[in-house]
Amino acid sequence: MLPAQEAWALLERAEMICSPEEIRAVMERLAREITADLRDAYPLVLSVMGGAVVFTGQLLPLLRFPLDFDYLHASRYGDRLAGTELSWKALPKQEVKGRVVLVLDDILDEGHTLAAIRDKMLEMGAASFRSAVFSEKELGRDKPIKADYVGVRLPNRYVFGFGMDAKGAWRNLPAVYAMKE
Repeated sequence: MLPAQEAWALLERAEMICSPEEIRAVMERLAREITADLRDAYPLVLSVMGGAVVFTGQLLPLLRFPLDFDYLHASRYGDRLAGTELSWKALPKQEVKGRVVLVLDDILDEGHTLAAIRDKMLEMGAASFRSAVFSEKELGRDKPIKADYVGVRLPNRYVFGFGMDAKGAWRNLPAVYAMKE
């Protein structure tokens, strides 16, 4: 756990790069795109804990089609700033086999976590796999997966807020911030 003083210092040294108003517009656009594609699919929607909880909570009420909902928990970060080996903490309880699966995640960074989730869902028998990410980090190189739906594209900087954390803190911010370079 990051001491409160350090968490406040992180925020004070950061700059807002995506405002709450911009986020609302992004969420409405994503909901329209996803609804247009999946309105007749009755998908199983899976939220990736814990980063996607804010994204999921704001997106689900905007989707205009029937769906089943569950979650999974796979992480490469924990409270660190750099990814390590993938850790599976929870698989969906709902049946995946034969379903159209839509996975919601907070950020597509290097793509290893989302690619591993895709592979696991297909291995579990998903009829098809789709992914929606609130943000994608622009790295300037290929990734092992492309998200079907992307909210915002972010610079290759350490970002936090709107579900993304900084050393475990600030997932609860209504905007996205980047550490100053």
